[in-house]
Amino acid sequence: MTLSELCIRRPVMTILLTAALVLGGLAAYRQLPVAALPRVDFPVINVSATLPGASPETMAASVASPLEREFSTIAGIDTITSTSSLGNTSITIQFVLERDIDAAAQDVQAAIARTQRRLPAEMTTAPSYRKVNPADQPVLMLALSSPTLTLSALNDFAETAVQPKVATLPGVAQVQIYGTQKYAVRVQVDPNALAVRGIGIDELQRSLAAANANTPVGTLSGAKQQLVLAANPQLPDAESFRGLIVAYRNGAPVRLGDVANVLDSVENARTASWHNGTRAIVMAVQRQPDANTVDVVDRVRNLLPSFRAQLPPSAKVEVVNDRSTSIREAVEDVQFTLGLTIALVVLVIFLFLRRLTATMIPALTVPISLIATAGGMHLMGFSIDNISLMALTLAVGLVVDDAIVMMENIVRYVEEGTQPFEAALKGSREIGFTIISITVSLVAVFIPILLMGGVVGRVFHEFALVVTMAISVSAFVALTLTPMMCARMLTHEPHGAKEGWFGRVLEGGFSALHRGYAVTLRLALKHRPVMGLVMIATVVGSALLFQAIPKGFFPTEDIGQITVSTEAAPDISFPAMAERQQEVAKIVRAHPAVADMTSSVAIGGNSVNSGRMFIVLKPRSERPPAGEVIQQLRRQLSGIPGMAVYMQPVQNLRIGGRSSKNEFQYTIQGLNTEELYAWSARLERAMHDIPILQDVTSDLQLNSPQAYVHVDREKAATLGIGVDQVRSTLYSAFGQRQVSTIYTPTNDYQVLIELAPKYQQDDNALSRIYVRSGSGKLVPLDAFASVQRTAGPLTVNHQGQLPAVTLSFNVAPGHSLGEAVNAVRQAEMEMALPPGITTGFAGTAQVFEDAQKSQGLLLLAAVLVIYIVLGVLYESFIHPLTILSGLPSAAIGALATLMVFGQELSVIAIIGILMLIGIVKKNAIMMIDFAIDAQRNQGMTAREAIEQACLLRFRPIMMTTMAAIMGTLPIAVAHGAAAELRQPLGLAVVGGLCVSQILTLYITPVLFLYMEDAGNAVSRLWKRRHGAAPEAPHPVPGAE
Repeated sequence: MTLSELCIRRPVMTILLTAALVLGGLAAYRQLPVAALPRVDFPVINVSATLPGASPETMAASVASPLEREFSTIAGIDTITSTSSLGNTSITIQFVLERDIDAAAQDVQAAIARTQRRLPAEMTTAPSYRKVNPADQPVLMLALSSPTLTLSALNDFAETAVQPKVATLPGVAQVQIYGTQKYAVRVQVDPNALAVRGIGIDELQRSLAAANANTPVGTLSGAKQQLVLAANPQLPDAESFRGLIVAYRNGAPVRLGDVANVLDSVENARTASWHNGTRAIVMAVQRQPDANTVDVVDRVRNLLPSFRAQLPPSAKVEVVNDRSTSIREAVEDVQFTLGLTIALVVLVIFLFLRRLTATMIPALTVPISLIATAGGMHLMGFSIDNISLMALTLAVGLVVDDAIVMMENIVRYVEEGTQPFEAALKGSREIGFTIISITVSLVAVFIPILLMGGVVGRVFHEFALVVTMAISVSAFVALTLTPMMCARMLTHEPHGAKEGWFGRVLEGGFSALHRGYAVTLRLALKHRPVMGLVMIATVVGSALLFQAIPKGFFPTEDIGQITVSTEAAPDISFPAMAERQQEVAKIVRAHPAVADMTSSVAIGGNSVNSGRMFIVLKPRSERPPAGEVIQQLRRQLSGIPGMAVYMQPVQNLRIGGRSSKNEFQYTIQGLNTEELYAWSARLERAMHDIPILQDVTSDLQLNSPQAYVHVDREKAATLGIGVDQVRSTLYSAFGQRQVSTIYTPTNDYQVLIELAPKYQQDDNALSRIYVRSGSGKLVPLDAFASVQRTAGPLTVNHQGQLPAVTLSFNVAPGHSLGEAVNAVRQAEMEMALPPGITTGFAGTAQVFEDAQKSQGLLLLAAVLVIYIVLGVLYESFIHPLTILSGLPSAAIGALATLMVFGQELSVIAIIGILMLIGIVKKNAIMMIDFAIDAQRNQGMTAREAIEQACLLRFRPIMMTTMAAIMGTLPIAVAHGAAAELRQPLGLAVVGGLCVSQILTLYITPVLFLYMEDAGNAVSRLWKRRHGAAPEAPHPVPGAE
């Protein structure tokens, strides 16, 4: 007894099993998280270290290099990159996808501890680490502003009330404050006043540190009582510090206010942020790798009412950017597409069957399969995202196929006069093997995808498994519920009975189509060589189109957000940079598509000449696409003198751990920095000459002006002055040295020392700075030191512990990433780089280049896997080739459609073509199964068998193909949120199905006859040479 027969005879069991699947799926669906994409983030840890005043070279050599060497001993590292700038080093460690980020964080923490003793002694704060990718965009941005509160007060609120609570939420990696204005007491020293009183700046620094100490003093313990000792409290503000006695001269006290301007200020006065043109404190919330964006945003938003309640009415806490908005919109749009797809597929079934009862039977397969798949998604830890919903939408046209094939075969017997119960038994027995063959061979398509590695494989594992689960459930329903319902719900009616005029029109049209196919099929079988040439032409044509079509990686999404990087000359001052940044921001805000924006200068350890903007666009219905907005803004901003502006749309999928001004990166490495810098400049000029590249820029800025202090060691030694003493004095004068800390119950604030601003404007200040000699006298620095003007790098970058320069670029509209990669590689070849220089793409471009190498192998592997599965099912080497004969025509349709609609051959389109491989061959399976059965059980010739099979299975072939097309058409024509991600797959499937449907109906039967002739010829040749060969047993379709 077959499974179908068991279910036909036991309807209660069948209904209860189906109900269990549905109830389990419904319970699981409510618990599925919502996300933009599957969890594909590389485990990334960012390490930050600061040494105020240290040059980029010093930070790279004394901080970055020791840490990188220690990190390189950690297991599972993919890449290590670092950027060292003035006083800051940022190291990004990207691990392989399989590495557990919590275990990796423990290893990083241990490596930092081991390296601590080798780092500069002046580093008062140990390097810190975060489980965050610095290249990722924030998931939520908040702006704090007020017309009455000072920026320092707002900053205090952000640091003490907002940041700690948000940072401890599950999934939050860090909360960065842009344009931080943390309170500090700033001591601006007058060197002339010090010199007149015979005080060195280092002495002043030590005096300040000693006067504001916050150390324990102990306890008094008696026989019956214990007292805690407390001394004078710390000085809380600038006013308290002004009266501080720092020395005595001629018996009179010298107060700090006599030699310095002491003021209430901020730690870093050379950074700022604005929200829509108003100074603000901007907070950026970044999630941990693998954390769910929507969940993280919801948790933060739940805290906002409590934050607003703690501020005066004049202060505002505004949400500037919410990444979850675009995710929710995309999910809602795909859910609508899913509903539309189900409606279209059910309509196709009804138009072919024209009976509500008969339509309902296969239509029930769709919700049952999709709901049950949700249960499997929950068990496998998947989410409701663009990829899983796209898989479910595409599955709608596939899950109904098995039920259509089963029911159509049963209906055929009912229309011939068989009672429904017997027709169900006979039809299910006859078609069971066909359904299993279709399902197994379709699932086999995804085996190569499941074996794919890297980020592309991680993205599409979810897609492949969701479709596989849906198809498997639909096959189970088709073999169980569908025949049971047919046996009890179909009525015994003659073909065409009781039909209205609409039904008769449809039936008449289909009959005419069927007759036309019969005539053309006989012509094709009569002129087999012509059809053979057509098939050869499809093979050649598909190969030519594959070479001609532009290649891309992931389609560029329009999620309504743009990031902007600005860059001015390396020697620009902060006020000048802030003015130009505001000029750029004013033009951006005036664009009609812009809804909100933040603007910042010198944030995240970047230099004063660097700025960032984050633009939020209006809803899609109120603006042009983000790409057009970028091109419009690029033209408007190109006229600002001395300011380079780089823009790129924010994407849900970001690959790589290095922040960049542009979307794609190309890295040059070498041990010899002079040679590296020279060749990187030549490569940059060559890339500027490539017309399809835009915004080419380098992260190497060598023209940063520097003042090199040359100490005459002999003179200094004669005076009893050490070089370390000189460096310490210079650091106190120009390094914004922290000399003390003010502790409060909620925060701590720095006391900074520096020369008064008017003495920091040129190197003549050196003559006004004095150092205490070995004899106790003050000696001016210029007595044994001189200043030389030089130029050096603004940042020093490493990749894999080697010095590196990264050139970044965007691709011009109308061109593909594949063209850009080939053009850069060609320019590199023409330059003949020396052996010591190595190059390679980074981030998205690197993954694209790797994917291109495996694309053809992936398609070949899919075809080979299906061939093996079909060969096992049919116990034949020949029949699988016949079944796969429609693939070239499907490839032509897919590639031509993509080119017509201006789409690239992206990884999304490749997945669509893989789906085609599984879908197209089901038509051939239905033909070949019936032809083999007719040959073996009815004694027909190959010509008679294949002709009858084609005509007999014409209706289910048309039904299943139209269902698949209607199931994919909404994806192909979608224009909602994240539609750019789905369109290539939809277009590839729809185009491939349309072309293959026309050609497969003729190519497959012709190739079947060719293969039969070839098999017979081989058999005759074998018999002549070796005698009669034993006939291998072949499975008979429908046999139990």
